[in-house]
Amino acid sequence: MDDFIAARSQMAMSLGFHIIFACVGMVMPFFMAISHFKYLRTGDEIYKGLTKAWSKGVAILFATGAVSGTMLSFELGLLWPEFMKHAGPIFGMPFSLEGTAFFIEAIALGFFLYGWDRFNKWFHWATGVLVGISGLASGILVVAANAWMNSPTGFDYHNGVYSNIDPIAAMLNDAWFSQALHMVLAAFVSTGFAVAGMHALMILKRKNVEFHAKAFKIAATCGCIATDQRRYICKGRNPTAADKVSGYGSTFQYGGESAFYPRRHCQ
Repeated sequence: MDDFIAARSQMAMSLGFHIIFACVGMVMPFFMAISHFKYLRTGDEIYKGLTKAWSKGVAILFATGAVSGTMLSFELGLLWPEFMKHAGPIFGMPFSLEGTAFFIEAIALGFFLYGWDRFNKWFHWATGVLVGISGLASGILVVAANAWMNSPTGFDYHNGVYSNIDPIAAMLNDAWFSQALHMVLAAFVSTGFAVAGMHALMILKRKNVEFHAKAFKIAATCGCIATDQRRYICKGRNPTAADKVSGYGSTFQYGGESAFYPRRHCQ
């Protein structure tokens, strides 16, 4: 195996591991906030127990996702140094903003976990919502960086020199909105049905049925709504490696590395 294939394989394995925790981190805080809201409005202790149970899971998976995400940030520089040398100044802004969103998420999660009976109840609930919003923002910002590689913009290239760099234009490229929306809805679909499936199993086993039925209803409802909305975002297809061979896109060379940029696939 040559270095190029080894680097791609390592990146693929790291991304495949991280995306699980990224999706959960983007979605589970909203499930937690919905359950908490229902507790505050109804006073039903089952919803309080569900909120606390989900918040423990959010904390554990958040920590795992943070570590695996940090690993990926190092891999970008270590495995693709020439690419990052040229592209880093162009599409680095989303990564910087993602770091800000990450720290907001971490602070808000700390407030939520240790804020029971210490904060105003609605402020406490708002910190849980903030965990979800900042997690969602993190995902959208990272996808914006990925979208730039599918629709590179925000710079001029003349005689091997990158100039007139506009980080905002690079971040808000033509592909970012459709890809970010697709990622968000896909996260809600996958996490919603995964969580609903686990609680459905507990219902089938007749274990704490009322608790798991309420949890199932929240997760399945969110998953179904997201599934319905995904039909409207893009009727095209994502480019594959075969598109490179068929001339569907263009290849840019960075030293000894190359990056494939497919043409826009979603109008």
